[in-house]
Amino acid sequence: MPPTREHAELKLQPLPQAGRSLAEQVISEVRRAVHTGAMVPGRLYSVYQIAEQLNVSRSPVREAMLRLVEAGLVQVERNRGFRVVLPHPREIVEIFGVRLALELPAVRRAAGTAGLGAALRETMERMAEAVEAGDEELFFHLDQALHDRVLVAAGNGRARAIVGGLRDTMRILGSSTDDASRTLRQVHEEHEPIVAAVAAGDAGGAVRAMRAHLTNTGLILAAQAARAQGEPVDVAALWAAVVGEAS
Repeated sequence: MPPTREHAELKLQPLPQAGRSLAEQVISEVRRAVHTGAMVPGRLYSVYQIAEQLNVSRSPVREAMLRLVEAGLVQVERNRGFRVVLPHPREIVEIFGVRLALELPAVRRAAGTAGLGAALRETMERMAEAVEAGDEELFFHLDQALHDRVLVAAGNGRARAIVGGLRDTMRILGSSTDDASRTLRQVHEEHEPIVAAVAAGDAGGAVRAMRAHLTNTGLILAAQAARAQGEPVDVAALWAAVVGEAS
């Protein structure tokens, strides 16, 4: 529907319309706009506004909005438009609780798998190059690929699909730990003991390293969400209540 006076003012840049699907580009632009303040959580926007400013049809915008609704970043108001919402810290903690439940058994099973250590080392080298180049998007793509390789080696396709969906949700939500809490280099370093243990066939060490990495990431993201929303949430207590004691 065309924007009305109740819709917030909005200024976005037209999409390049090359490479990724238009819906993916719309999702990225909405995330960027929220991050920069061009789109304000709680304000009402319309699909027509987004399509007009990005110079695309309304179909990819509607597709993107549906995916953002599924991820919890957008709430639709029927016949009015949509509002951007921020993830609650509990939602993030629950996501990491599920990841821990699935990825710890996976890395235990995958440790020592022939060829896996070398494949993970290659991914780590590419991640290091992304760190040097300051390419955050490539870095987190490789980060996801590294975790996915472990899940593939573990042989549980359903667990792989669930974790992939959870990571996509976090990506769409725009949550990352590249702020002052932790640098890309530090994220890279957290993966080192995981890869070393997997390559050595040290199942117990791989589980401990994966637990430490996922716990640290989850706590940082939940704390960021609490700060962004101005909520006085005791993240450590929330983590203990939902997941268990932090490692």
